[in-house]
Amino acid sequence: MTQSTVAAVQAEPVWLDADRTTDKTIRLIEEAADGGADLVAFPETWLPGYPVFLWSHPVYEQMPFVARYHANSVAVDGPQITRIREAARARGITVVLGFSEKSGGSLYMAQIVIGGDGEVLQHRRKLKPTHAERTLFGESDGSGLKVVDTPIGRVGALNCFEHIQPLSVYAMAAQDEQIHIAGWPCLGILGDVPALSPEALTAATKTYALIGSTYAIMATQIMSEEGALVFSAGEGLPCPVYTGGGGYARVYGPDSALLTEPLDPGHEGLVFAEIDLARIDLAKNTVDPAGHYARPDVTRLLLDGRPKQPVVRPGVAEGPLFPPLEDADAPAGAETQGERR
Repeated sequence: MTQSTVAAVQAEPVWLDADRTTDKTIRLIEEAADGGADLVAFPETWLPGYPVFLWSHPVYEQMPFVARYHANSVAVDGPQITRIREAARARGITVVLGFSEKSGGSLYMAQIVIGGDGEVLQHRRKLKPTHAERTLFGESDGSGLKVVDTPIGRVGALNCFEHIQPLSVYAMAAQDEQIHIAGWPCLGILGDVPALSPEALTAATKTYALIGSTYAIMATQIMSEEGALVFSAGEGLPCPVYTGGGGYARVYGPDSALLTEPLDPGHEGLVFAEIDLARIDLAKNTVDPAGHYARPDVTRLLLDGRPKQPVVRPGVAEGPLFPPLEDADAPAGAETQGERR
């Protein structure tokens, strides 16, 4: 399939509430499918919302938020992700989801690519959380810098400031990425910080599309005044960094052209774009940094994509991570065949 339709989410999660945000996720999946999308992309840590408290309160005031955030972060094989997989299968749509993943006592800024059959094609974690994020989330390894095949093209995903790490960008481009999901939180709510401005971060996504000659789907959260009150330290005031809005959903073409009409930054919605993978050939005909425009005799990238585990048990096989979804047509209690990925 060279032509398809993609959708980017610009919406507000139900802050710090995993189950209600899962309900909203499913509604947005259905809305995207009804709009003709073959793929829908969600923002960074959409489930249960970006931890804005990391940037808005001193550490000693964050503990109640940290506890609540842990309680509403989800396991990759937990009921919330299973429901979202079932929704993707029911509508036959590829879903790329950003979420806070809980594994034991640790949290990770994760993304998964769910195929239209409900199977998980890719599970990754943010390679290195940014600045204050490192007080809450763990790091990942090179196995997350991976592009996977889907019926609509080769899909990859990164979170937030991973898009300005040149070596990570190059690692993805070198894998013939065709459709890229850029997961972002609310943009611009931290006030007048140039490096964190909407202009800078949309430019980073646009540049990513240009460098990799890939379609870049930018999904972002928004924050309403009511949402900001969730992170209040008291007295009915919004969190100190709140400036409103934050939504900048976009789709850029492989030549960096903007393919969608921007929504109002404070409004929820989906933006849709029709894409044609043949346009990638034209873009790469001019510049292909990991192909004909490369100079491996001068500069090369070493990419270690092997998963790293803190505990290795020789001779003990690791169990499968993702259980197969139940067959919707099978009678209740019937066993299904399939393997976890």
